[in-house]
Amino acid sequence: MAMTIHVDIVSAEQSIYSGLAEFVAAPAVRGEVGIYPRHAPFISLLRPGAVRVKVPNQEEEEVIFVSGGILEVQPSVVTVLADTAIRGHDIDEAKALEAKQAAEEAMKDKSSKLDYARAQVELAEAMAQLQTIRKLRKKDH
Repeated sequence: MAMTIHVDIVSAEQSIYSGLAEFVAAPAVRGEVGIYPRHAPFISLLRPGAVRVKVPNQEEEEVIFVSGGILEVQPSVVTVLADTAIRGHDIDEAKALEAKQAAEEAMKDKSSKLDYARAQVELAEAMAQLQTIRKLRKKDH
């Protein structure tokens, strides 16, 4: 039997995943991190992207989009506290494309630095959602 680590992924609204994993990959701000059981403890901010969880005795990875948040790693527990978390298969591609286009339009109008910064964040989230959808499609084929 493979070694496992307990994983909890929660958002402000709900618990998205709680269970065992053989491996977890997460989009840390300095790049994607891979976590195996007995990993050294650390804390990192997350950027928008996909958290991948390799569940024991399951061929497909669980893929969960996070819009950002905090990752805490302990030798036997991984905790993701996400601003927003959506299961990969629940992401609405049309809505993500619409959000991407709206953010790009907002960035063209540089009337306010605050609006421009908000548009940049919305664009990064929309792009990360679309990238998560593409990753899922590659696995399905």
